[in-house]
Amino acid sequence: MPSTFEIAVFEGDGIGPEITSPTLRILQQLSQASSSYELAFNTLPAGANLYARTGESLPKASLDGARQADAILLSAMGMPSIRKSDGTEISPQLDLRNELDLFAGVRPVRISPGQRTPLKLEGGQSVDFVLVRESTEGLFYSRGTGEVGPDEARETLVITRKTSEKLFRFAFNLARQRQTAGQGEGRVTCVDKANVFRSFAFFREIFDAQATLYPDLTADHAYVDATALWMVEKPWIFDVMVTENMFGDILSDLGAGLMGGLGLAPSADIGDDHAVFQPCHGSAPDIVGQGVANPFAMILSAAMMLDWLGLRHENPAMVQDGNLLRDSVYAVIADGKQITRDLGGSSSTEEAAAAVLDRVGAS
Repeated sequence: MPSTFEIAVFEGDGIGPEITSPTLRILQQLSQASSSYELAFNTLPAGANLYARTGESLPKASLDGARQADAILLSAMGMPSIRKSDGTEISPQLDLRNELDLFAGVRPVRISPGQRTPLKLEGGQSVDFVLVRESTEGLFYSRGTGEVGPDEARETLVITRKTSEKLFRFAFNLARQRQTAGQGEGRVTCVDKANVFRSFAFFREIFDAQATLYPDLTADHAYVDATALWMVEKPWIFDVMVTENMFGDILSDLGAGLMGGLGLAPSADIGDDHAVFQPCHGSAPDIVGQGVANPFAMILSAAMMLDWLGLRHENPAMVQDGNLLRDSVYAVIADGKQITRDLGGSSSTEEAAAAVLDRVGAS
């Protein structure tokens, strides 16, 4: 009998429900066609609109449901017009990262043939690297508890050995996995600012110690400012990059820009026991209800979820379907006939998702 996996679904705010619905239909078709696994979806309430109604953005029952699920699929969260009393936005996704100790934020950057990009790629050059962002510490550590006075404000950056060691092991194992799959050269780059800050010298020291445990892989370093430059000038040199929370937050958006926008930027936040999969873009309140939102980042995040579940539970069919789903999205993008307006097309959300579904069904 096929294994059944429970997926906790957070539909999100703004365009969140609009991109979640077709993504679930695609996942349902894949699982129904498989004899190796089944997916059971459990939709849970959370988000800025819920906060506006109830004063809670992530109820305990929703957190418990997420904790009990095999994986968590989370759509765009937050609304700029709905904020806490301290002026910050509602961010249940950050609460989930902390509550479930999702220390590794995985942000793939891939530019395929036919994909719009501001880069000038020549001679068949391709871009395929992964940014691994620590997601629970760094400059985000004091979120909501920073000190603010009339003349001064302070936030605290925290880097711990325990979390950093887990982060670096994750990055090296990912590089090895990519190398085995023919996707990368087996190289991990530690991105820091160790020339200025003692905390980042500490970060780099831990990285170097972990690198000795992976003699079959290459380890090197880059300062974050130089990395930003090289991501624009020569992004094809990277394989796996690993960095602190705030640096990763900034560089991942730069990576999305290289791919043509946040509409093509999936992500995962992964811990020892749990994982959340979510598009990098926001809730886009300016286009809510117009049916023009790009569903591709959400669908690509679902593909990452299938990969993770398949590897974790030794289910090759799930990994195969994750690759099929990813390849189907990029085939639709390369074809260019059924893409949304942010990518230069005129298709609706449903039309773009249906094109992916057709590719999946035809394979």
